[in-house]
Amino acid sequence: MDNKDNTPVQSSERKGNRLSKIVTRTGDGGSTGLGDGSRTSKDSLRIDAIGEVDELNSGLGLLLCEDLPPAVSDALLDIQHDLFDLGGELCLPGMNVIKDSQVERLENLVEDFNTDLPMLKEFILPGGTRAAALAHLSRTVCRRVERSMVRLHREEPLPDPARRYINRLSDLLFVLGRVLNRAGGRGDVLWQKAKNA
Repeated sequence: MDNKDNTPVQSSERKGNRLSKIVTRTGDGGSTGLGDGSRTSKDSLRIDAIGEVDELNSGLGLLLCEDLPPAVSDALLDIQHDLFDLGGELCLPGMNVIKDSQVERLENLVEDFNTDLPMLKEFILPGGTRAAALAHLSRTVCRRVERSMVRLHREEPLPDPARRYINRLSDLLFVLGRVLNRAGGRGDVLWQKAKNA
């Protein structure tokens, strides 16, 4: 990238400009830059996946605006950092940022949060308290992220930990929906078979 007077910009200046210069006009033709300096179409599978990870992270940010139990807030903030790292991994083809230890952390969180929940005998509806509904909404976005990453993986292999992380995160968000309903003083919203038949 050059300055307006066409003099080359040093790499350290580029990094500063990346955060301080918002309007660059470099994407006006329908392409966008990846972290390795290459350009790709804004509707590519990789950019879809990056955008959906960003949407999921934004949804968790909205959920964090609610009055949540501290253990849930702490977990979600850690996850937001992981998702930012995942976006970076997707932005740099061949990079492996998400580790097995992060997947294991999610598995442990699922187990810990699920311990005190009653066993489910019926399907549940995504609702209840506002916080629980936002957790379920984030879960559905997380599933979309997973589908997007599977499509991308068919074309360009992605590291296993990244794909497993997203799968475990959707499980955790399901459990958190149940946890947050209880924290809000209510139980699960149960699906009633043939309710409207």
